[in-house]
Amino acid sequence: MAQQLRGENAAVRELLLALSVGFSLPGPLPAELERKVGGGDVESLDSLVAKAEASGLLLPDGTVVGTAQHALLTLTPTARIHALQRELVGCFAAEGRPLGDFARELARGGLADPRVAAELEKAANKALEHNPGLAAELYGEALLAGADELATAARRAHAAASTGDLDTAARIIDGVLGCPDPPDLRLAVDVSAAVWAQRGMLGRSADVYAWLGPSRVGASAPAAAVAMIGCGNRAGAEAMFPSGSAPSSPTLLAVAQAQTAKGIVESLAGDPHQGLPVLIHASDMLNASGATNPLPDTPGALAALVALHSGEPHLAETIVRAAAAAGQGGDAAKPRLFLLQAWSAMQQDNPEDARLAINEASKANHWPLVPRDEFLCAALEVGLARRSGEVHDLVLAWERAREAMLHTSVDLYNLLPWGELMITAARLRETRRVSHYLDEAWTLLHDLGDPPLWAVPLHWAGVQAALLNESPADLAPHATALARAADHSHLAWVLAAAGKAWVSVLAANFRAADVEAAARGLNAVGMPWEGARLAGHAAARADERKDMVRLLSCARDLHPQGSSAGTGASGPSEPRGTAAPENNNSMPPDGGSGLSEREKEVARLVLEGKTYREIGEAIYISPRTAEHHIARMRRRLGAENRSDLLVRLRLALGPENPQRE
Repeated sequence: MAQQLRGENAAVRELLLALSVGFSLPGPLPAELERKVGGGDVESLDSLVAKAEASGLLLPDGTVVGTAQHALLTLTPTARIHALQRELVGCFAAEGRPLGDFARELARGGLADPRVAAELEKAANKALEHNPGLAAELYGEALLAGADELATAARRAHAAASTGDLDTAARIIDGVLGCPDPPDLRLAVDVSAAVWAQRGMLGRSADVYAWLGPSRVGASAPAAAVAMIGCGNRAGAEAMFPSGSAPSSPTLLAVAQAQTAKGIVESLAGDPHQGLPVLIHASDMLNASGATNPLPDTPGALAALVALHSGEPHLAETIVRAAAAAGQGGDAAKPRLFLLQAWSAMQQDNPEDARLAINEASKANHWPLVPRDEFLCAALEVGLARRSGEVHDLVLAWERAREAMLHTSVDLYNLLPWGELMITAARLRETRRVSHYLDEAWTLLHDLGDPPLWAVPLHWAGVQAALLNESPADLAPHATALARAADHSHLAWVLAAAGKAWVSVLAANFRAADVEAAARGLNAVGMPWEGARLAGHAAARADERKDMVRLLSCARDLHPQGSSAGTGASGPSEPRGTAAPENNNSMPPDGGSGLSEREKEVARLVLEGKTYREIGEAIYISPRTAEHHIARMRRRLGAENRSDLLVRLRLALGPENPQRE
């Protein structure tokens, strides 16, 4: 081909090179080629085109054959290629035509031209709010074309943070905030605050906004208020976002942000019921806007948290499902939304749905879970393991949670995980591992005026932990707090009644009707598993057969899948207050033996010398349920020790008793 395009065919080569670079027929073409054609130095353009087609190097549609195009672009000096590309860019500018995707090709090809950089930057700015992944690519290509690195830094960091690339965003922002008079300062602070929040250090987010100050915070005031309230600085939040503040503009995004801050402020009130609808409205507006602006937390996540703290996990699940479907907050926010969906499912005793949502969170974007989300996920694993009754799984989940604790700090928006870890730490006798974190949580709530909505679930966790530790002194302040909040919080009223019922059951001085009412109350506020545990434990301690049957029926109604709170006999079990409801197959006692059919099966296996685990494997129940059956038979038969129990079981089974060798 090189030989073919020499001499008199050199003009054909120029034409093919111009077309390979991006010029098109019928023109305009490079000035030098136009001059030669117009001056008669070479034959007409039509003649050149005919020769190129005849050579087989130019297709009828005016495009150069791929191999010829590659050869021409490879063999021609780069300076010559770039000169032609700049001339082509000038032609586009003269005609007022945008370069479009051609600008990206030029930048990736190494052409440094301010006009190309400007067009790529403009396209990136347009994509930033709704498609940060594309914006990140365009900003990178603009830098290749010679864009000012500092001028686009805050927006590049915004794009990186919105896609979940926190490390890149943080490195860029460090360069911006270190400058004496950086461009897009407010956006840079927003990105920095969002990155700190996702790293599990919301206090640093608040510090960044405090550094910016009320005089420069502008439209970021709502985000600043959310961050500051989250770390206990209500006064600072009010300085940034005074009560009754109007959004800076009437756009969906601005109103959504203003409503988010307003909802969080209202959630701190003694009667916090207005906060939830305001946050739901904010979430709906942000969904409609499609914006992915950097925020300490999304209104969807905050609305879900308020719903969970209000005892409405089903509503929380609905909110986060809608937010995730709308892409609220971009890829970076997806894992948190899915994890809150998982928490809502776990709260409603749907472990399978919770597992599915956790899996969705783990693959929501290209990056590992950020520390804030990793902590939430670890607490979820602990909660699911505690409810499943598998001690081995619980210990493994606890170890993961212990590590996740070290990478995050306490804030208002992660109190639910800390409550779950408080209960588990008490069960595993590891309270010292979380005590200083819990001290921070109580201090945070105190600084905010002990808002009932946020404090009640943590007090309930404190009640459960005190029951596990068998510590009335530790239980008293939490019970008092729940009773005090009951006037303004239905959830607090239900939890106070449930706590009172637990204490009466532990003291073996309870009325079955009161316990059942408390258990069903827990179910009504989205805690069926907790209600079933209460009813099941009370059934095991009931003196009257009718009370036992009633409470077992209640437990099965609330938790149909049977024993989920038990543990294997070999591991640490929850002390008295955590016994599980009976397995579905358990029946009221009948016959002269006083044993149900299921208990007879267990009794035969006990007489064969089987362990709890072996009994469970033989008749498809958990080891904990087997242990529970045996404990109840021992109480019913009046056995004082294991030897006495074996004798009484043989007598109870009579001729059914298997004769051992």
